[in-house]
Amino acid sequence: MGVIEDYVARIEETCGEEKDFIVIFKYERKDEAVTKILRKAKIKKSISRIIFELTFQNFSFRLYGTGKAIFRNLKDKSELKRLLANLLS
Repeated sequence: MGVIEDYVARIEETCGEEKDFIVIFKYERKDEAVTKILRKAKIKKSISRIIFELTFQNFSFRLYGTGKAIFRNLKDKSELKRLLANLLS
């Protein structure tokens, strides 16, 4: 099983001109996923350690302590999966 399948419950794609993706982490692994992401990404802003504005490899995204992340302005799902694999490995 790949690293993405270990942590990600589902990926939802938003409608519109720019591709945004909502990633929901598995409940039982969400704390581990959040910790790994926070170690690798640069924190631009944090609100009460519940909401994080982050950057990683020139991509900005928002991470929620509840186990959800929103990635903005990605080309496609394969780019998202590559980014997630780097963040969660």
